[in-house]
Amino acid sequence: MAGRRKRQGPGLGSNLLLAVLLTTFLFTLAVVIVLNFKWLYYIDITLLGIEKNSGMNVSSIRANYDALIQYNQFWFHGELRFPTLIMSNTGQIHFQEVKRIFVVIQYLCMITFAASLVGIVKMRRRGQHAYLKIAGLLSLVIPVALGIFALLYWDKFFALFHQILFRNNYWLFDSKTDPVILILPDAYFMHCAVMILLLIFLGSMLFLRLDKRKRRAAAGRRR
Repeated sequence: MAGRRKRQGPGLGSNLLLAVLLTTFLFTLAVVIVLNFKWLYYIDITLLGIEKNSGMNVSSIRANYDALIQYNQFWFHGELRFPTLIMSNTGQIHFQEVKRIFVVIQYLCMITFAASLVGIVKMRRRGQHAYLKIAGLLSLVIPVALGIFALLYWDKFFALFHQILFRNNYWLFDSKTDPVILILPDAYFMHCAVMILLLIFLGSMLFLRLDKRKRRAAAGRRR
């Protein structure tokens, strides 16, 4: 029909927005997976000698750790109660702050998943896939930069991480009033960070591979 204008596809802004949503989903998903992957900690009980260093048996260590993980779930609304450990008021406040962070991450994971799914469907209908490459690059550069800094300067990274997230020093536990610190060594958190970064890296590789596959398919159709 004369005068009919050609429909314009989504531009860079739409692709960038979807890429940010996908990257956020990937980051939060990695955190949620590691939070719930208890076997990483169970392996570390032996690997890091937690039983010997804490003076507790394995069953007690697991029970207290499991209580902490359950407490950090978005669906759990009770108070944190360790089966065999005491806890100070400041320790309780700190774990409440930690829970709020994890709850936000879990909700953000679900929201960005739903938003990304809607965006992907719309982009697919329009034959657009540039967001995959952008998301792949974003989720590759950020963990690589953070990973190098964390591995080279773990103590500084760990302290800076807590200083950014918390406005108090309640995370500096005294083992006499909060013996839970004896079963949560810094090395365990480093292993969590490594696993999170590895999952993000694998996700970025998936995004880039999907983008490459779609570009090849598009090139094949043009021939």
